[in-house]
Amino acid sequence: MITTTLMTTDLLRLTQWLSPAFPVSGYAYSHGLETAMAEGRVTDAASTAAWVRTVLTSGTGPLDVWAIRRVMGGADPEEVAATLRARAGSAERWQETRDQGAAFCDVTNAMGEVPLSDLPLPVALGVRARGMDAGIVAQLYLQAFAGQMVSAATRFLPLGQRAAQTLLRDLHPAIAAVAERNDTDPPGSAAALAELDAMAHEALQPRIFRT
Repeated sequence: MITTTLMTTDLLRLTQWLSPAFPVSGYAYSHGLETAMAEGRVTDAASTAAWVRTVLTSGTGPLDVWAIRRVMGGADPEEVAATLRARAGSAERWQETRDQGAAFCDVTNAMGEVPLSDLPLPVALGVRARGMDAGIVAQLYLQAFAGQMVSAATRFLPLGQRAAQTLLRDLHPAIAAVAERNDTDPPGSAAALAELDAMAHEALQPRIFRT
């Protein structure tokens, strides 16, 4: 009973941290998707799904899972954070993960957790989630990340809530597969167009999202 209770509590803490209601301002970021939408390359559910799937499977997704698993396995958070900074494809990509991570650290510190200095979001989450199941942590992190991008598309495009939720559900197999990756070395990005979109967003005007 004690073990079951602890496992349930861990899951509740994790889902709280990764909920859209947790104040890390995830709603303010599109991860560069706004550029693709503004230029008319992402216009509907199918093109949104393709863009998001590419980021999850070939872009930021695998690198963030690597960071989560490394930190949960005992690696130095500062060293993993430095790798993420070096691998960020643009200033805005680093700003997105850094700012959300700083907010996550600030709120969890205030909740009585062991104090953390500012860390990028996947690294901070990995520290907080030590002792939990890394696969579940990675799955729920990617689910939240995908939800952030799909939410941006829902607000920018004529994309209804039903289509958005169906799109997100259909990404579950890809999310599960990436979450199971356990790369020894940090994976590189093969999402070249998404990286270019993030770079171009820095000069996009007008714009709704920070990234």
